[in-house]
Amino acid sequence: MDSQSLLARYPELSCVETRDVEIPGPVAAVPARLYRAPGPARAGLMWVHGGAFVGGDLDMPEANWVALTIAARRITTLSIDYRKALHGTTFPAPSDDVLAAWTWATAHLSEFGVPASAVHLGGASAGASLSASVAARVRDCDGAGPASLILVYATVHPTLPHDTGVRSAAAALAVPESDRRQHHDDMARHYAGTHLADPYAFPGLGDARGLPPTYLLNSEIDDLRASAQAFAAKIALAGGTLRSEYEPGSTHGHLDRPHEPQGRRSIERIIRWIENQTGPAEDQSDASLG
Repeated sequence: MDSQSLLARYPELSCVETRDVEIPGPVAAVPARLYRAPGPARAGLMWVHGGAFVGGDLDMPEANWVALTIAARRITTLSIDYRKALHGTTFPAPSDDVLAAWTWATAHLSEFGVPASAVHLGGASAGASLSASVAARVRDCDGAGPASLILVYATVHPTLPHDTGVRSAAAALAVPESDRRQHHDDMARHYAGTHLADPYAFPGLGDARGLPPTYLLNSEIDDLRASAQAFAAKIALAGGTLRSEYEPGSTHGHLDRPHEPQGRRSIERIIRWIENQTGPAEDQSDASLG
């Protein structure tokens, strides 16, 4: 659904101003789009779309609709793209691009209109995995981390963990479970190349200590939920601040379907999480911007 169709369906989004940004990357510019509503911003978000590490762009609903809707609530949103695992490109290239974008974001806080303590990082599916990867990389190099981490139907393991409850919920899917698991594992190998055991490629393998407050939002009818739930358990065991839940009746990728109520409800969940983590709007001050 293009922007014109989105605005016809959701006219309240027409207040958001957008601007394409080219962020210096390790190889080439990282495409990005900044979304900002009039008036003082309450928080900021850098958002990373999914696409199985091989697809997706800034115009897909999971990028554009999500960013428009969140920005309309005065949460300035920077939606970013990244190199895909195509034509021999593998990890760490996509993660490097997201890291470059996060480094740029923290150095250009005036674009968000809020201090660093109010800028969050998140994404969906492959974008969620890349966001978790960057949060871990920033933590381990003592960089400026996000106010919180938002992971929507994340896949953070090279092989799906087994979870009987998830298999029961996903039994309604037309594709046999064995085929779905094989598809995930093939995707992981294609993305990681020779880095299948690298905890930055698959954050579910790494140390969960010291991660920012983390919101894991899953699809109910989705085998991949097993990966996010295992990651949630690891964060909880490490003593991290965590909220983990699923959108009832949803399937994987529901943020890419603006016509479905599950996507609208999930965006509202994300906004509430950001509002609760950021605190009152009056606490944000341009005086602390870099």
